[in-house]
Amino acid sequence: MNFSMLKQARELKSKLEKTQKELGNTIVEASSGKGAVKVIINGQQKIQSIKIAPEVIDPDKAKHLEELVLKAVSEAITKSQKMAAGQLKGLTGGLKIPGLER
Repeated sequence: MNFSMLKQARELKSKLEKTQKELGNTIVEASSGKGAVKVIINGQQKIQSIKIAPEVIDPDKAKHLEELVLKAVSEAITKSQKMAAGQLKGLTGGLKIPGLER
């Protein structure tokens, strides 16, 4: 490797680290059941909170609540992954780098 390539690799690493930190501070929200279940997740796909409206908590309808939670979590993860991919794509110039793709 020549000096120029090493310099570019260091710059890319620095930018990726900065972007990962920014993604950790970026919040995405998703909901299901007309807002009955809300999920907050960051850009690193780490769930920050799950809020459930009291009116959907019914022991006789646990299956329904489980479905609402699953739907909201899945949507939050998908939104977060798309947002992160968009930010990382700008850094890598569209290169397919293992570990940065989803």
